[in-house]
Amino acid sequence: MTTTILYVCVTCRGTPPVDTPANLRPGARLLAEVEKRLAADGDKSIDVVPANCLSNCPRGCSAAVSGSGKWTYVIGDLDPDRHAGDIIDFARQHRAHEQGVPEWRDRPEHVRKHTIARVPPVKPATQSQEQS
Repeated sequence: MTTTILYVCVTCRGTPPVDTPANLRPGARLLAEVEKRLAADGDKSIDVVPANCLSNCPRGCSAAVSGSGKWTYVIGDLDPDRHAGDIIDFARQHRAHEQGVPEWRDRPEHVRKHTIARVPPVKPATQSQEQS
């Protein structure tokens, strides 16, 4: 099974943006809550990576779930006090699905309603592309 990566935008300030110290921003709080929950579960199957910006400011807090050879999802409008469990659950569903496309109806409600983008997997370069 490929590694699942959960990127959490730590620069997200929420909507509307509030000027707060970096470690108190909603994105940083979301990251801390995700890490705390995964540690409490002993779950090491999801790599949590802080991202400096996911360019989704109008709909921040934001996170992205990705895996090698799988679809990537960007999820927005996340509340660090309410949605950490939703993105963890979705990351687990993503990991379990061969192509990273869990059934829509099985996804957490917030993920279903606030998916910003779904990006196809990157295809490896062919030998002719590598030589150009």
